[in-house]
Amino acid sequence: MKNLIELLKNNPYPGRGIVVSSERVYYFIMGRSVNSRNRVFTLTDDGIKTEAHDPSKLSDPSLIIYHPVRKTDLGLIVTNGDQTDTIAEAGCFKKGLMTREYEPDEPNYTPRISTVVYPDGSFDISILKHNDGRCLREFFCYEGCERGKGYFISTYQGDGNPLPTFAGEPIEVEMPEADEVWNALNEDNKVSLYAYDNGEVKLYNKNLGD
Repeated sequence: MKNLIELLKNNPYPGRGIVVSSERVYYFIMGRSVNSRNRVFTLTDDGIKTEAHDPSKLSDPSLIIYHPVRKTDLGLIVTNGDQTDTIAEAGCFKKGLMTREYEPDEPNYTPRISTVVYPDGSFDISILKHNDGRCLREFFCYEGCERGKGYFISTYQGDGNPLPTFAGEPIEVEMPEADEVWNALNEDNKVSLYAYDNGEVKLYNKNLGD
């Protein structure tokens, strides 16, 4: 089992990341461009959405404005893009994601990472990534996990040009507190963090002084 805080402290740019367990879910976004950094998380009736902190600086909303989190009859859906809506509309995690692929942001081809936590505490994780011009769709299914443990997946392995895609299975980690996660993210690149803990939600936004 890895120490998530150390993983984050030693990685200046994992991109967007999901940490999931049966009781807690964290989702964070980072950014290198002005457009990516110009975001905040705000609450909605069924989850959260990303919004431009300064609308006058918003240049391309296509891949940065979306609903990362939605609570549905299926469960708590958390993703790094508009595939949240696809899963919710399909009513099935795998069925929805089989219609989607990685983001069209050549040369990075940012993966789409997603999770759903079911009412019984089990959860699924998926990554859709570029593979020789085709989409590789990987699914990982967990029958819950021990308290204090979770699984971490991110879009990138670290910084680079092009950005290196996350590889391998989700990483088994010790589940820290939300404040620890926020403080461990690179100060220059972090943007926002969503923290869900047994039904309680807390948002962190760098642009709002957090």
